[in-house]
Amino acid sequence: MTEAQPHLEIPLVLHLRPAADMTPDEFFEFCQLNRELRIERSAEGHLLIMSPTGGETSRRNVKLIAQLETWAEKNRSGVVFDSSGGFTLPDGAVRSPEAAWVRRARLAALTPEEKQKFLPLCPDFVAELRSPTDPLAMLQEKMRAYLANGAQLGWLIDPIERRVYVYRQNAAVECLDNPASVAGDPVLPGFEFDLAPIWEPGF
Repeated sequence: MTEAQPHLEIPLVLHLRPAADMTPDEFFEFCQLNRELRIERSAEGHLLIMSPTGGETSRRNVKLIAQLETWAEKNRSGVVFDSSGGFTLPDGAVRSPEAAWVRRARLAALTPEEKQKFLPLCPDFVAELRSPTDPLAMLQEKMRAYLANGAQLGWLIDPIERRVYVYRQNAAVECLDNPASVAGDPVLPGFEFDLAPIWEPGF
């Protein structure tokens, strides 16, 4: 008789408060000690632990970053960060979006020490890419939190349903059904993201 294995929710949520808490520096060091995991922290202090992504999600993320970086290298007004980069948001949460872009003028205000750790700001643009284990409602909540913390533009890309949810400040969420592309104007002027390699990873 085979013993049933317990089902682990992704992300795994660890509740620390009020029993324990970590300062920003302690949380950074905790993440460095567990580099095989992707760890985020909610505004309430809960730790959200995620496993590495599958092949298709990883490939989609590469395509997203590649297109965004190609545009950013030509535009030169901001810097692109990938999913391994953490951001400490104004509400205290630490998040690692699939892709992020920050204006250079904001980065120039950071000290060398701040640049070595999780950047203490909310990106101007964020993108989240839904994987098969991600509940859509969880990602939608994250997108609303990004906007509440100052993001100007956000894309929630859902390859499962072939939809893109576009989040902007002071505007209703726009849902695009099976779009061929999505434009980044005016936050990312001239950036047109081709979704073909997202819908079909190509391997």
